[in-house]
Amino acid sequence: MTNPTTGQPAIPADVPAGVMIRPMTPADVPAAEHLSAEAFLEVARAHAPRGAAEPRLRSRARADLWVTRTLRFLESDAAGCWVAEGGGELLGFATSYRRDTTWFLATYAVRPGIQGRGLGKALLATALDHSRGALRGMLSSSDDPRAFRRYRLAGFDLHPQMFLSGEVDRSAVPFVERVREATRGDIDLMNSVDRATRGAAHGSDHEFLFAHHRAIVVDHRTGEGYAYFDDRGVALLAASNRRTATSLLWAALAEAEGETSVPHVTAANQWAIDVGLAAGLSLRTQGYLGVRGMKPPTPYIHHGSLL
Repeated sequence: MTNPTTGQPAIPADVPAGVMIRPMTPADVPAAEHLSAEAFLEVARAHAPRGAAEPRLRSRARADLWVTRTLRFLESDAAGCWVAEGGGELLGFATSYRRDTTWFLATYAVRPGIQGRGLGKALLATALDHSRGALRGMLSSSDDPRAFRRYRLAGFDLHPQMFLSGEVDRSAVPFVERVREATRGDIDLMNSVDRATRGAAHGSDHEFLFAHHRAIVVDHRTGEGYAYFDDRGVALLAASNRRTATSLLWAALAEAEGETSVPHVTAANQWAIDVGLAAGLSLRTQGYLGVRGMKPPTPYIHHGSLL
């Protein structure tokens, strides 16, 4: 709820004693990155599949990318970014943003060892104030049961996500037509596909994605779409139909060297599972897509924080 006097979000009354919830500042972002890395590492270790490699903290390069992305959220959506502070230390945070009429939760974390005390509930409630008036909401959850319980209580429908990973079987990769390298001149096309699939354009997020990923596009009378990918795998894919989406995913996988991944695949996107399995990748579940006021986008593979 918004404070009618100040116009700012009203801080929930049940904030734990000694804790202050306040707007995030740029100075908070490095500490928030470190806290999120520790929190997500703890969840990854608790839910790692048997026989999987030991989870590790994100690399320095990925940490720097996290900081850059979060500073952008502060520039565009300061009202959706909050921290919890106690004893002079950062205890938790939530970053969220709006694109068109859809609200997105980028990242939400509480310091390991102090979860379950009401801090996360208060943080999320404050960030959700930024969603007032939005027609839709979307988030990507880890496997932490405390987090997805909170999302469900906040009115989000939860859809299990699947994760494809492994080395691509080169003999299985088909010849793909009509896929070309994307340029920033394609951003209007990309935004149009975004609106058709998830109800909101990525807007300025495309500039960030272009700066840190390779991008390919299909612009044809039979279908339109695009994909971003890097040496870790597919970051985001959207298309006007499944045939186009399939072509884009094969084209991205054809560029993979060594271990690659296709994360954030929902049951609405069986075409992506078919491509991944045909390419020799393995499949497992990981986390949930949370949506409110909408169905899981398709044909679409969402980004972890830019969704």
